[in-house]
Amino acid sequence: MKLFVDTSAWAAIYDPSDRWHRAAQDALHGSVHARVTFVTTDYVLDETLTLLLVHAGRPQALQFGEVVLQSRNVELVHIDPATWDRAWQMFRRYDDKQWAFTDCTSFVVMRQRGLQRAFSYDRHFEQAGFLLWPRMN
Repeated sequence: MKLFVDTSAWAAIYDPSDRWHRAAQDALHGSVHARVTFVTTDYVLDETLTLLLVHAGRPQALQFGEVVLQSRNVELVHIDPATWDRAWQMFRRYDDKQWAFTDCTSFVVMRQRGLQRAFSYDRHFEQAGFLLWPRMN
């Protein structure tokens, strides 16, 4: 199974003070037997590194970066110019949403790869028509 991973999930996994930390840790451990490939982007990587640096400290940011860059079950997608253009059009079109540009790049990548589920605690993914994993109560 392939699952897109958003900044909110990465941050929750690596920041013990995050409100979703325990749930994210449990979900991550539960995914081990499911042979999940985690798909994320360089924009999500950048956003998460910055967030962790500010909220959890440099060691947590570095640990996260090393895991993403070295793990065999993480597929890092680099945003190319065509994807960027599609994301920009989406960002411009949906002026009634508070979607960040990084969200739009994620949505475009998910659609390009036929991914329906996002490991995320960001309801913007649901607004864009995707399923959150794990389900939030």
